[in-house]
Amino acid sequence: MADKDKPGAGADNIFETLAPITDFLGMQGKAMQDFLGQAFASSDASGASIQSGSFPKGMDAGEIADWAKASGELQQMWLEFVTGQAQKAAENSTKGKSLIDPAQWLVISQSMMKQLPTGPIEAQTRLAQESMALWKGVFDRFVTGQTASDADAPALPRSDRRFADPAWREHPAFALLHQNYLMLAEYFREAAASMDGLDSEKKKQLQFAISALSEAMSPDNFLLTNPVVMKRTVETRGQNLVRGMRHLINDLKRGQLTHTDPDAFKLGENLAASPGKVVHETPLFQLLQYSPSTSDVYEVPLVIFPPWINRFYILDLTPKKSFIKWAVDQGITVFVVSWKSADESMKDVVWDDYIRAQIEAIDCVRARLKVPQVHTIGYCVAGTTLAATLAVLARRGEDHKVKSATFFTAQVDFERSGDLKHFIDDGQLELISQLSPEGYLDGRYLAATFNALRGKDLIWNYVVNNYLLGEDYPAFDLLHWNGDVTNLPAKWHNDYLRDLYRDNKLVVPDALSADGTPIDLTRVTTPSYVQAGREDHIAPAESVWRITDHFAGPVDFLLAGSGHIAGVVNPPAANKYQYWVGDSKAASLKEYIAGAEEHPGSWWPHWLAWLERQSDTRVPASGKRKPGGKGDTVLGDAPGSYVKTR
Repeated sequence: MADKDKPGAGADNIFETLAPITDFLGMQGKAMQDFLGQAFASSDASGASIQSGSFPKGMDAGEIADWAKASGELQQMWLEFVTGQAQKAAENSTKGKSLIDPAQWLVISQSMMKQLPTGPIEAQTRLAQESMALWKGVFDRFVTGQTASDADAPALPRSDRRFADPAWREHPAFALLHQNYLMLAEYFREAAASMDGLDSEKKKQLQFAISALSEAMSPDNFLLTNPVVMKRTVETRGQNLVRGMRHLINDLKRGQLTHTDPDAFKLGENLAASPGKVVHETPLFQLLQYSPSTSDVYEVPLVIFPPWINRFYILDLTPKKSFIKWAVDQGITVFVVSWKSADESMKDVVWDDYIRAQIEAIDCVRARLKVPQVHTIGYCVAGTTLAATLAVLARRGEDHKVKSATFFTAQVDFERSGDLKHFIDDGQLELISQLSPEGYLDGRYLAATFNALRGKDLIWNYVVNNYLLGEDYPAFDLLHWNGDVTNLPAKWHNDYLRDLYRDNKLVVPDALSADGTPIDLTRVTTPSYVQAGREDHIAPAESVWRITDHFAGPVDFLLAGSGHIAGVVNPPAANKYQYWVGDSKAASLKEYIAGAEEHPGSWWPHWLAWLERQSDTRVPASGKRKPGGKGDTVLGDAPGSYVKTR
């Protein structure tokens, strides 16, 4: 078969637009080295013959020595890195390992340019006219002698927070550069949106590709086109580039972009520090039970199923942000599943195994505390799985085991599942298989994909700050968690993308089965609480809403402010964001929002009131309600060992 006929060939395959970040970052590293290296015509060991080159005249010997030192450090670091990478590549090739690096997914390639529409003649004419007007407007401003700080200076036509620093407006070259970039990016986005002859999915893929390419090619991402970086380089005599080079090389070695100070947090100390015990373990998960902080507790315990795409402690960050600690303090007996990060032993794990695991955890808690029912929470993909678990239990006549189900940003109907659908077609699924030769997908690939969905904030912002400005990493618990990736069983991951995201089979009664039982969501009568995030880009609110169309039982829907993480992790004490409560039986999310009432702050107390309506009986916090007490055999302290495996 011809190359263009192979699965995944051609411009329609979004993965072809994801090119090696090592190309881009390697270019950045080389630019850092050359920027200083070319400033000096020659030098000897003492630095006596260094020429000032492109640097300001009148520098004293000390300043020249500082620049020379920075140049030497950059050249040495880059040489050592390139040599090490060459050796690593040679070793991998002899072992037959893939030379594809997870960091490849962090940048959008210029090959996207092949997909850019030319647009109608009218649009091109408008672009030319706007270009002339832009040049005239910018130069008029500078001809009149007005500066960026002048109160009466006319505003530039386009604004963007990436170019908020006055340095972008103080010189006509940089003013024109960023204004022209913003104009072209806008033009290509509009041209893509107006293209005819493409089905809706292909058009959305194209729009996503163009948006991602535009972000990647922004002039603030490059050393020689960013006046803020140039100014910092002169001020620090190149030391920002030395620090940035260290950050760059470390990230290239680990195959992952660093967002936070890697030494700022330690599990069990200032993250995932809620006291508790490991009370059950299987090859797939550990079950954690948290110690009560009240004298009595609700009779019905809570079992939380976090997504195995990430670590469970998103719900147990620092104590002030911990949902788990807050729930325990309200008198809830909390159990949490900590999933194992996949390795070679999990190459045959499929969705059935995760559904069986949820049922096992439910039964384990019921038996441990001698209670007939449990409350459950499913977050993201674990919420999708919880919906299937409830359907399986209903078909088996065992749905009485679950008193209630809460869904955090979870989808069951994937027709409108957002930008992630741009990564799902036959070619992309084939590439994922190629990236999983040992039966599991390296979590860095998926992390990079999620980062690409918000490239401006989660990729390019850090390229500028970390590599070019050489700033120190902040200590931010949520971003630390975001970078603490987990590996996924490849077979499960491919089935999930194919059967749910691409083919949307979960909402077709009996189209899927698990553990020998057909899945029909219309059989679910369990009282359910469904939370969605208004700005969620991973599980869009409109997609989450559709769960109300499929469950037969009572559903309470709540729309929270913010997105996939901050919309969930919003403790009452923070007094942030808001939430909306409306008619959960409305015909659409739009209708729900139209009649909804806005409430300030956290939605957690609203959920607790709903949970109390399901069952408000309380019992003493004694016996096995206190894990690890007299006569209670446990397997260790929370947060357990699975969360620490890499």
